[in-house]
Amino acid sequence: MNTKQWQLIPAALFMFSLLSACAGQPPKSLLSDPKQLSLCPSKPNCVSSYDDKQGNHFIAPIQSNLSIKEKHLKLTELISKEDNTAITASSSTYIRAQYSSSFWGFVDDVEFILEDSQIQMRSASRLGYSDFGVNRKRLESIRTQFTAP
Repeated sequence: MNTKQWQLIPAALFMFSLLSACAGQPPKSLLSDPKQLSLCPSKPNCVSSYDDKQGNHFIAPIQSNLSIKEKHLKLTELISKEDNTAITASSSTYIRAQYSSSFWGFVDDVEFILEDSQIQMRSASRLGYSDFGVNRKRLESIRTQFTAP
């Protein structure tokens, strides 16, 4: 190797470590079967149907008269058809998934609690301050697909 190639190694290692850190660790607040969803932190990278209705983090739950079992099946199908997505926890009334961005590999944690007449939901970025509205757009897209005839 010549001198120029040796000089590129530290920069390449730095970029690799920076990019591999984009996934972050799952928050400790993620449980395997919670009875309610966590509130969003103050950062604008999270939306939740459990947050204050007047706040910027609030997103309305999905209204549905389907049975809980039918809701679970439909949500599982919608989530599974997305690229860069994995369901990481599932019970009869709860679904958690991870969405990863294609380029940088940033991870968002998405949760759903299935109730009799609605679906509570939360989506939050693991890292960073702002998500540029990605989490809200994702959940609104899921709502649109879920409620489509």
